[in-house]
Amino acid sequence: MGIFSRFSDIVNSNINALLDKAEDPEKMVRLIIQEMEDTLVEVRSTSAKTIAEKKELQRVISRLEEEVVDWQAKAELALAKNRDDLARSALIEKQKSADQAASVAADIANLDAHVSKLQDEVAQLQEKLADAKARQKSMLMRQKTVASRLEVKKSLDSNRLNDAMYKFERYEQKIDSLEAQVESYDLGKKTLRDEFAELAAQDKIDSELAALKAKLNNDNNA
Repeated sequence: MGIFSRFSDIVNSNINALLDKAEDPEKMVRLIIQEMEDTLVEVRSTSAKTIAEKKELQRVISRLEEEVVDWQAKAELALAKNRDDLARSALIEKQKSADQAASVAADIANLDAHVSKLQDEVAQLQEKLADAKARQKSMLMRQKTVASRLEVKKSLDSNRLNDAMYKFERYEQKIDSLEAQVESYDLGKKTLRDEFAELAAQDKIDSELAALKAKLNNDNNA
């Protein structure tokens, strides 16, 4: 088992907390990135299979809807020939097909909800993956910088070196704290792209509503 046991663990994980507990943060970042990349591949594969399953169910619904129309026609034919018994049987079969179509439609709705949730979580995972890669690059640069400074400090008195490194670490902690405060203000804020997307979606709904009202008015007039 890897660092994360489930996909939701990765999405909801706190990378900072993991790194704070790690004895080797650089190694931990590598493992996190690998785990995230592997999970993305698995989730995308699952999404592809789910979409394929949805298309198959849509074909089933189309067939069942055709059966509903066919049984309706048979019932009407039977009534025209004064065969109430056959008409009743045809209507029973029509209802069976309609019930099956409704059941399959419910399955499709569940699949849509599942795919939508996966897409949201994949987006979150991609953001975390990008953040982890950025941290990995930053850590490597910081490691090189610290290593170079350490070589210089080795020529100094050990106590002075320890004091200097302590101050350096305190300074880094202050920067990390300030960065965390800045990031906290951005949580939950909508981007400009999000706001335009909402406007576009609202326009589409308004257009569909207007079209539906126009259709109902035409049907009533007719």
